[in-house]
Amino acid sequence: MLNALEVVTIVVVGLMVGVEFSVAFIMNRILDALPENSGQLGHAHGGRILGALMPFWYIGSLALSAIWALAAWHHHGTGLVVTAAVLLIISVVMSVLLLVPINNRNRTWTPENRPADWKEQLNRWQRWHYVRVTVIIAAFTLLVSALA
Repeated sequence: MLNALEVVTIVVVGLMVGVEFSVAFIMNRILDALPENSGQLGHAHGGRILGALMPFWYIGSLALSAIWALAAWHHHGTGLVVTAAVLLIISVVMSVLLLVPINNRNRTWTPENRPADWKEQLNRWQRWHYVRVTVIIAAFTLLVSALA
């Protein structure tokens, strides 16, 4: 049973890392290269879609990691899993305090109602997103390392 939990946790966290990495290094660059208002509209639409999905994915990843840590408390590698769970807690706190407020504004913007500093706000979101991606990659790496 523990092996199944480990595999499910690694797959769920790994997919989350892949999505967030793709947003950071592929999708945002594609959207930023679109002409006129298309990029801003794409960012808003992406914010609505991922803003609805990612909270469950982040909390689910954290819950799976915590359950793994508890289930394997006396096993080799548990310290790595606990550290990964702490990093996932940090990513959730970062999201709630730093990224979600910007995303909640961004997802309602249109070319007609966006604020004058909309690009600056998106750039701030992207900088914090890079930090968050680094944190979740570290958590994923620790989870994989815990299997060794």
